[in-house]
Amino acid sequence: MAAKIFYRERTKVGGGKKAPRYKLVAVSGLDMKLYAKHVRKQELDQIASAVGAELVELKVDSKIKGGEDEVEV
Repeated sequence: MAAKIFYRERTKVGGGKKAPRYKLVAVSGLDMKLYAKHVRKQELDQIASAVGAELVELKVDSKIKGGEDEVEV
């Protein structure tokens, strides 16, 4: 099984801010500790290529992406 790094785009980052836009969600098949929860895409690419892992982007629901944290029951 190939190693995978799962990430998603953060929901509470403003458009013009220079903050890291991605949040690490999970790592599978690697013995690795990650100390940052928010990273830039370029950093994710470098980590994945260094350890030979595949990046998997998790899609964010468009309702949540706008800043609304509503849950359907």
